[in-house]
Amino acid sequence: MPWQVRELGRVDYASTAAAMQAFTGERTADTPDELWLCEHPPVFTQGQAGRAEHVLGAGDIPIVQSNRGGQVTYHGPGQIVAYPLVNLQRLGIYVKEYVFRLETALIQTLATFGIVGHRVSGAPGIYVRLSAPGANERLQGPATDPFEGLGKVAALGIKVSRHCSYHGLALNVAMDLEPFSRINPCGYPGLRTVDLTTLGGPGDLVAVRAVLSERLQAQLS
Repeated sequence: MPWQVRELGRVDYASTAAAMQAFTGERTADTPDELWLCEHPPVFTQGQAGRAEHVLGAGDIPIVQSNRGGQVTYHGPGQIVAYPLVNLQRLGIYVKEYVFRLETALIQTLATFGIVGHRVSGAPGIYVRLSAPGANERLQGPATDPFEGLGKVAALGIKVSRHCSYHGLALNVAMDLEPFSRINPCGYPGLRTVDLTTLGGPGDLVAVRAVLSERLQAQLS
């Protein structure tokens, strides 16, 4: 079944989340899957089980409660946000496999630009070796800090309702990273957040978005 890809531009987070929820609530077994691609104005979003202490000082940036999984994260200009609206039952996969495929699409996107993405067990998202972004070898950080030497370049936060997914992922491309210092990203104090340009990758959102869109559709078809 063909995908409907929607390029939304820069859109408000809360209204976009509401539209995703409405789409998911109204879809039927025959509704084609969709992929929404966008940017958001500066906003902190707090996951369903998010804890207030992970917001260190939001300042002038609003905090919006979300029904996705995970803790607090930041969205802002220069970040590609992708919302795959997928019927997982029709695809024949469960949530764990879905998350794995989202991460695979991100890893493949980074590889296109010479950057090696890594998974960290129990911490969804994609991480990169800060000292050697193109290195295949994962740094073996001490057990007390599995993020030693790593920076987070992409975050995941999903919701599944009636076997259908919404919310999704965010890939940092060319951002003002300062707002991440106002939170414990995804609930991890001291976790460094990076973007593609910091890692020596491209800052062209259009080019990166095209690759990410293609890889997501390939992984979820």
